[in-house]
Amino acid sequence: MSLTDKITMLMSRPGGENAQKDDVPWWMRYAGRGLGTVGSFIAIILGLFNCLGLLTFNVGCLVAGIWQMLAGFMVIVCEAPCCCFFIDYVQILSDRMEARPYWNKAIFYVALALPPFFLCFLSLSTWFGSGMIFGTGVIYGMMALGRKGSRSDMAAMAAAGTPPGAPLAASGDHNVTLMEDPDVWRPN
Repeated sequence: MSLTDKITMLMSRPGGENAQKDDVPWWMRYAGRGLGTVGSFIAIILGLFNCLGLLTFNVGCLVAGIWQMLAGFMVIVCEAPCCCFFIDYVQILSDRMEARPYWNKAIFYVALALPPFFLCFLSLSTWFGSGMIFGTGVIYGMMALGRKGSRSDMAAMAAAGTPPGAPLAASGDHNVTLMEDPDVWRPN
């Protein structure tokens, strides 16, 4: 058993299903969870700082700060329920969110991150705090796309249905791809 398998086994949730996560690299799973956890703490702190817009009578920034703090709390509940163990329903919500496909989590995090940008666009605390939640959504979106195809799969797709091992077309043929005949694009 390799070191990454041992770490994955230690970090996995008890009774959690890891079937959909088999095709995702381990570093991307930890990047999503790590950015979600750290980013939500930062979003909560910067949301509190953003609420100081009340002193300048900027109601939009006040509402954006409140939204950002709530979004940070929702992300931390989903990504690191151990930080909120004193609330009894957190583990249930976290387990439900963990069972969802990656694209659901991506849409949820991006939707949580966007409203503060529209309410208080010029604040750096909005850009940085909600931007980290948005980045978590982007990472989960990339995880939903899955791994890149192998070289042979990509070559087969570029050949537009030409089976591997089929004879190459003549250089004058316009349907020849660069993968099939590199002499098509080489200078004389």
